[in-house]
This record gives sequence, structure tokens and C-alpha cells, in this order.
Amino acid sequence: MNPRTGGIIQVNISDRKILQSSYMPFVNGGGLFIPSNLAVKMGQEIFVLATLPEQSQKIPLTGKVIWISYKQNVDKPQGFAIQLTGEKGAFYKMEAEKLLAGSMSLNHPSFTM
Repeated sequence: MNPRTGGIIQVNISDRKILQSSYMPFVNGGGLFIPSNLAVKMGQEIFVLATLPEQSQKIPLTGKVIWISYKQNVDKPQGFAIQLTGEKGAFYKMEAEKLLAGSMSLNHPSFTM
């Protein structure tokens, strides 16, 4: 993933394993973890251009910061998560869940919890 390029936060999720670790289905409306060392605050509105595996389309997402990981460790990168909002957020949630169908209930490590 490339979390930041030229002042715009970009998240390029290259494969399903990364998507499963980044996507947060338990968040109302869906959530997305963004690896970054950008200083953010809880509740801050964030604009992100995100991709999904096997797709080149960049999806403009907005959301509020709901999770912050200040330090990287062995299993979890430094970064933050947003709660997806709006029509594009609903689209991203639907597409992510289609890609992850059948694997979301498996015990797979997450970048958040």
C-alpha cells in the first residue's frame, strides 16, 4: 500500500489478504485502516483515494478517524482507520465485502483489533 503521495492520501490495496487486514466490517458503514505516519485526531474528517484488489479505479472516500495506531509492531503497521461515509463509502463497502465473501468470518489477522 502507498498511504501518502503528494499531499493526497492514497491507499492502494493490492491483494485480498491486505484488504482483509485493512477492511473493518464490524464498523457501521464499513471502516478502512490506512497505514500512515500522518498525525490525525479522533473524529477528524479524512479524504482518501482508495483502490481495491484487481481494480485500477481510485475511489474517493471520506470518513471520520475512529482508530489510531501510533506505533508499528510486528503484526500491525502505524496508521489510522476511518469510518466510511456517503455513497462512495457504501460502494467501497459493498465491493470489499464481495471480494471478501466467505473469508470475513475466518480468523485472519487485522491491522486494528
